[in-house]
Amino acid sequence: MSDALVFLELQLPDEDATLDFGAKLAAALLDSEPEQVLLFSGDLGAGKTTLVRGLVAALPGGGEARVSSPSFNLMNLYPTEPATAHFDLYRLEGLASDDSLLEHMQDPQTLVLVEWAQYLRQEDWPEEYLLLEWQPCCIGRTILLTAKGKKAKQTLLALA
Repeated sequence: MSDALVFLELQLPDEDATLDFGAKLAAALLDSEPEQVLLFSGDLGAGKTTLVRGLVAALPGGGEARVSSPSFNLMNLYPTEPATAHFDLYRLEGLASDDSLLEHMQDPQTLVLVEWAQYLRQEDWPEEYLLLEWQPCCIGRTILLTAKGKKAKQTLLALA
């Protein structure tokens, strides 16, 4: 696959559709290579944590996970296969990236989920990622997915 970015736009009408899409995303990850970085960007209340809940619940071991937004402790680790590290950068706007986040993004054995990716300095973004951007819309949620890198493109193609 080339270095070109690959895009997909989805309309999710409600919370149930967002949870369902999280489960479909988990299946697509498991069908490709699940150990990758997913960056979530969107306004407060857009549905980022809801999507993470649906995704983690659909991973092996996800039934044991208690998914919540890690706004106050910055990171949650979930007992899934592969291991899932869930970061929330909401409180880090304008600050340097957390070393733990940067280490996890380089770990080839971990699925890394980063909420509020717009607060991650561009120079700290990984070389490969799947970016999910919540776009303003009048009904439900519109998400633009952008894949950069082989794993992310495989996942996006599995979703399409």
